Amino acid sequence: MRKVAALFLLAGVAVAHTASLPENVVFVGKDKYYDLIRKGQSQGWASLPIGERTARAGLALVGTPYKNYTLELDSRIETPCVNMDGMDCWTFFEISLASARALKASPTPSTADMLRMIEMDRYRGGRCNGIFTSRLHYLEQWLADNQSRGLVKDVTPDLPGARKLNREMREMSADWKSSKQLRANPSLVPELARIEDQLSRRGIYYVPKAKVPAAEKYLKNGDVICIVTTWPYGYTSHVGLAYRDKKGVLRFMHASKNAREVIVDTRLSAYLNRFKSDAGIMVARPNDI
Repeated sequence: MRKVAALFLLAGVAVAHTASLPENVVFVGKDKYYDLIRKGQSQGWASLPIGERTARAGLALVGTPYKNYTLELDSRIETPCVNMDGMDCWTFFEISLASARALKASPTPSTADMLRMIEMDRYRGGRCNGIFTSRLHYLEQWLADNQSRGLVKDVTPDLPGARKLNREMREMSADWKSSKQLRANPSLVPELARIEDQLSRRGIYYVPKAKVPAAEKYLKNGDVICIVTTWPYGYTSHVGLAYRDKKGVLRFMHASKNAREVIVDTRLSAYLNRFKSDAGIMVARPNDI
């Protein structure tokens, strides 16, 4: 038993997480994951910079069906998980980034390696404690937490046209009954309210969409593009990856709710102009672990 536990710890996955829910629930689409890894190995992705690797992984996922709520596996058990068969905007970018990191960290990354990369990215301080509030629920919280650990860099303040924005966040604390985890555990709502208050006071830097065309030339493949919303009680509403095509056009790659799948969309600035609810962008540049 001690040897088995040690193997789990070496893989970076806490035993309690994998034991709490069945393996086929925690990791869906293993064959697709290993197909992606083999593609990365055969094409030598590990030798590429992290942003290029992330973009290649994202391109390999184009056509994956859009699926929401893939993280909401249980009303009381919070655990790192992966679904390769269906993704929303957040899980698309984090699976792309985690796959890129896994390929660099190990010559033959396993599903346990992938789960550890997901846990490191998705949870506060890089560890899931089994409780819903250990998950980074807001992109601005994710950016700050991952930057504090050197996993990404917020390049937004350095982009032309960037400005500061503060809002009174009430995104989840006000609408907590829409979450099955919070309905099952209403005692967690004050902690989410505390986090929202902290994010409200801290604020963000963003580039208004009228300034994005001038900023596009500074963006790189694999940059995480966080879409800032006009809604007054939150900061962000969508996320994807930057991808510069062969003609040099900076395009937005994302899991599209409208297209119902992962797509390489139009030029980023054109995408933003399509929606009145899009106010601009934040940009996080990934680092290797």
